[in-house]
Amino acid sequence: MLKNILVATVIVVSTLVYATREVAPILPPTSMSTPASPAGRFGVDSQNILEEKVLPSEGIVLPVRWDNLGVKLVKDGVIDSEKFEQLYSNRGGLSVEMKAMLKGEANGNIKITAENSGVILNLLWALGLGSKNEILEKGPMTDKNYGGADRFASTGGWTLAKGRAMDHYSQHQFFNLTPVEQQLVERVSKNIYRPCCGNSTYFPDCNHGMAMLGLLELMASQGMSELDMYQTALAVNSYWFPDTYLTIATYMKNKGVDWKNVNPQEMLGANFSSGQGFARIASQVATSGNAHGGNSCGIETGTPVAPQRQPSGCDVDTRQPVSIPKKQSSGCGI
Repeated sequence: MLKNILVATVIVVSTLVYATREVAPILPPTSMSTPASPAGRFGVDSQNILEEKVLPSEGIVLPVRWDNLGVKLVKDGVIDSEKFEQLYSNRGGLSVEMKAMLKGEANGNIKITAENSGVILNLLWALGLGSKNEILEKGPMTDKNYGGADRFASTGGWTLAKGRAMDHYSQHQFFNLTPVEQQLVERVSKNIYRPCCGNSTYFPDCNHGMAMLGLLELMASQGMSELDMYQTALAVNSYWFPDTYLTIATYMKNKGVDWKNVNPQEMLGANFSSGQGFARIASQVATSGNAHGGNSCGIETGTPVAPQRQPSGCDVDTRQPVSIPKKQSSGCGI
């Protein structure tokens, strides 16, 4: 009798063990190229999360109003509205929002997205070029070693004005900055770099620099704090140079710093955002290979620039070849 009970007990226990093993079977990999390891999926998810932090798919509403600046730029001839709209005609025309920024009288806060970043770049480029400011009149742009302010991508490349670009260079009083606000613009502009070259916004020799200068003046005129200016500039630069800032964000993540916690002034400084600084950062980061493009240093049309016409990395216009002045060392001159 006891022997029968022991045998029955062994059978029951064996059945329970077998049943327990059957709950979570080991699944074979689906293919050689797609690992079954959860780490692979988490890696993709992690990259998507990072991209959303740096480049929100819904865009970012900047804490600065555009108001009727587009109308003023057109009225003063810094922008020829027919040329501007013709530029985008082959791409379905300007969106309702962008057309409002060009011709509307009561625009609210600027919203930048991956889709409109090029148009925003061109509008701010015109603003920085035409706005009267001591940075343009007394800064590095007028250094005689470079042959004159008209010899840069940011000036010679602006082909959407009425007349010559230099007819509008620092000619229009779009802002009445106080001495304190002007000092703020100068201080911040010296600390914001761009990866297409090695210069700060204080030397706006390409379109990105000139556009950022216009944005800084606009922000200062509306009473934004220095920290808010850096945070806004970082968001805008990220949409203009998406691959650059995704790489920087990855670098910071590897250092244990979440993108929302980075110091925006540090990220925009020479050690991270200049051409040389970014090259050093990029050499330490394994990229995913998913290119996001970005805005070139010429008139932003959305059409790739032919490599042979962009030896400096800052082609001023897709219809014109580039020539680099002998003493221009930034790689952003014409």
